[in-house]
Amino acid sequence: MNVNKPPQNDAYSLILEAIDRGEFRPGDRLVESDLAEQFGMSRTPVREALQRLETQSLLERDGRSLFVAALDHNQMAELYVVRRELEALAARLAARHATEEEIRVLQEMVQEDDALVNDPQALSRANRRFHEQIHLASHNRYLVQQLKLVHRTMALMATTSLAVEGRGELAQQEHRAIVDAIARRDEEAAAKALHDHISAAFVTRLKQDANKRERS
Repeated sequence: MNVNKPPQNDAYSLILEAIDRGEFRPGDRLVESDLAEQFGMSRTPVREALQRLETQSLLERDGRSLFVAALDHNQMAELYVVRRELEALAARLAARHATEEEIRVLQEMVQEDDALVNDPQALSRANRRFHEQIHLASHNRYLVQQLKLVHRTMALMATTSLAVEGRGELAQQEHRAIVDAIARRDEEAAAKALHDHISAAFVTRLKQDANKRERS
């Protein structure tokens, strides 16, 4: 018996993780039989996982084939607008409800992540972990659920804005300002700091796309 074999109902999480890691990138075709073989499971849970991901717009269909979705300019802009407002609300609620232990974890994350500024992919993973910690510190389960969906969709962007030169250092400074405001229990400052942080990331992303269009 293979104790390392993933549970039969875990295909959804495995595909999501592969998209998040960049193993499956926007435009890649996902084949049910290939995924079943890769994950060591039957095709039924894989088929159900693909159907679920399609309903969430993380996959798109072309005829009988399913592909990892790609976001166009308008979809990206809409996503950032929603993310900016929801993240700001999470910071506001974290300033109100976070325990001292949760604040300490956020402070330690910022300190540890300073060492990753020259590794965009590692910093991107740490960035997501940092934001998820703020979501949890909001102590609002419905907000956490909505932000989880937003961050899943963010994985459909082929590159990270943290890869732009200098953005990693600035993002870390912004993270520090967010945590400082949460630690002071300053709800307005925390919301504004996170709102401005997402806006800065959006500006960087727009510049990335503009440069990409110019080269193509």
